[in-house]
Amino acid sequence: MRRRKTAVAAGCCLAFLLGTLLNVLFVPGSEHPPPPREGAPPSPPGGPLYPPEEEEEEDGGGGRAALERQIRERYEEVLRYRQHRPLRPRERRLMDLAPPRTSAEQPGPRGRAAAAAGPRAGASAELSLEPPLLGCRDIRNVSGVQYLGSGYTKAVYKAVLNRTLAVALKAVDFGGHDIARCVRQFSALGDCYRLAAYKIVKEMILLQRLRHANVLQLYGYCYQDSNDIPDTLTTITELGSPLEMIQLLQTSWEDRFRICLSLVRLLHYLAHSPLGSVTLLDFRPRQFVIVDGELKVTDLDDASIEESSCASNSDCFMEFPARNFTLPCSVEGRCQNMNEKRNLYNAYRFFFTYLLPHSAPSSLKPLLDKIVNATGELHWGIDETAAQLERVLELYKSGEYLQNTTRTPKAEYRRVPEAVIPDENYRCWPSYHHKGCLLSVFDVNEAIEICDSYSQCKAFVLTNQTTWTGRQLVFFKMASNHIMPDPDKITYVKVTDYT
Repeated sequence: MRRRKTAVAAGCCLAFLLGTLLNVLFVPGSEHPPPPREGAPPSPPGGPLYPPEEEEEEDGGGGRAALERQIRERYEEVLRYRQHRPLRPRERRLMDLAPPRTSAEQPGPRGRAAAAAGPRAGASAELSLEPPLLGCRDIRNVSGVQYLGSGYTKAVYKAVLNRTLAVALKAVDFGGHDIARCVRQFSALGDCYRLAAYKIVKEMILLQRLRHANVLQLYGYCYQDSNDIPDTLTTITELGSPLEMIQLLQTSWEDRFRICLSLVRLLHYLAHSPLGSVTLLDFRPRQFVIVDGELKVTDLDDASIEESSCASNSDCFMEFPARNFTLPCSVEGRCQNMNEKRNLYNAYRFFFTYLLPHSAPSSLKPLLDKIVNATGELHWGIDETAAQLERVLELYKSGEYLQNTTRTPKAEYRRVPEAVIPDENYRCWPSYHHKGCLLSVFDVNEAIEICDSYSQCKAFVLTNQTTWTGRQLVFFKMASNHIMPDPDKITYVKVTDYT
């Protein structure tokens, strides 16, 4: 009996997973949303979902009315983000940027209806997305599809387009928490999908409006019919690697510092964004990914630009698991910098405390401790925090952090140009190479200082590789018995130890 129950449960999970996968892939669709119905407010950009109907009087405020109310509230939230500022004259409509259709792909009845609707229909898709815009045709012939994971609302897949471009595909997870809870309460899959899909539409708008190096890029979107629901939405975004904190703790301080610097640059932008101050209400490491070593925010469906209103300071209370803060209430009746401070404290508790001070250069630790303490107490805002981290970067890149350290070599080294020691590795931590000791240095003197600090180090090899800060990567070796010619390397061999 227990095995039968386990098999049934596994079958249900598999069915949900396959349903969501079909929602993302292999279903023909259109890059453009349908036109709004006559007399309805314009749909948000990328919105496949019609504005909700007015609540029916005879429902008596029951289940159907409650669901319609939730849909309308989420729809109006999407409109607020879309209409937060007027489009500049040079911005183009999203539908104008779609790839030209062949004769076999000319619009059907839906497309003709949109054309007949005139400017009102076109207004439903106004976004300033830049080409190349990816759409349904691009995801019909994908390869290497891989399920990456899901949250409360969305399922995410990795796919390769045209055998060259790896992307992430996001769609409403029909087996996810949001859909399951809604269907259980209201027994209306179509409307429950609309409610969940508005979160993806909101995220599309924010990814498009918040253009920054540390915000994931939106490549395009697709509408397709799936699970008996018309115009289900799939977004196509830049692909990143999940943020694994355990793995980050095993990387070099330089790479961990880069993650913190990326985060601070992002939060500085969000505090001064074109939409105003943006807060990430669901601020956890899983909301971020790493792209080419840079941290990028990927989930924005729970972001907000609303600043809390207040009548007194007591209304500006922020509660966290380990600390609580009360911010001042401004004369305009708004909690001062609450969005910014919420982001900053979350950055402190999830990132700074773990990644900034550990194994940092000793001369930088006092400044790094100051940054961690100031953000943990919210003594600084994001402007000061960003300025201090940029100062750390400059000290590190320029080598100024080495000026106050004692650099008297303990041994003499012989320089061997165009030579390499292929073997004789030993492990050190942290290292850029899991089977050897590969570290970054500012100059040869720092390499000598590092070699002197390891009792097993008898030589080191300067490579022609550099890190993101421009520092040179160096292999440290425990012997120099086998030196081989290599025009791109320089080897230093320890000759004598000073007594």
